[in-house]
Amino acid sequence: CGDNGAGKSTLVKMLCGALRPDEGRILIRGAPAEFRGPKDATDAGIETVHQSLGLVDTLTVPENVFLGREETFQVLGLFRQLDLAKMRAETRTLLERFGISVPTLNEPVFRLSGGQRQTIAISRLLLSEPSLLIMDEPMAALGVEEGRRVLDLVASLRNEGIAVLMISHNLEHVFQIADRIAVLKNGRLVGVLRIADTTREAVVGMITLGTLP
Repeated sequence: CGDNGAGKSTLVKMLCGALRPDEGRILIRGAPAEFRGPKDATDAGIETVHQSLGLVDTLTVPENVFLGREETFQVLGLFRQLDLAKMRAETRTLLERFGISVPTLNEPVFRLSGGQRQTIAISRLLLSEPSLLIMDEPMAALGVEEGRRVLDLVASLRNEGIAVLMISHNLEHVFQIADRIAVLKNGRLVGVLRIADTTREAVVGMITLGTLP
């Protein structure tokens, strides 16, 4: 958490390989890691859901889930064709595993609600079985009910053993779902507290004053 300009998005970009840090270290399971690009972060088990989501509106749900890693089969030994049936079946299995519900898999995603589009963006990243999922303001444009569904999805990811790092301005959501909260101000870490050991008032003080309670 942190106010505008605190450095949250910059931190996320460094963790997902989009920016290279000027100093400091990134440790994964205690070992130093250096990312030359997003693929290095993905190979290390880190996936990121950005605010833009990165979906292709005119493609269906399975086509978005498998975007860039499409399943194909060979025709007449000459050329390859998309295996739409396999992608649809594997997408359905993936969504059921995490309790994600969408009205139909065959419609283009521009017809889905904001919350459904958010869950599809998350589902696409789960194909690689990440150990860390970073979510940058995942509920910024969602209503109350859709926000609750995304929180339920985060809880199911945690139960599957996937760590979730969530950037959020909404302390209500933070206190509902988080185990720990880290506050940034002016590009520096103010502190990290366990949710069970702090209050909303204390966190607001960290965000505005830049000091520990």
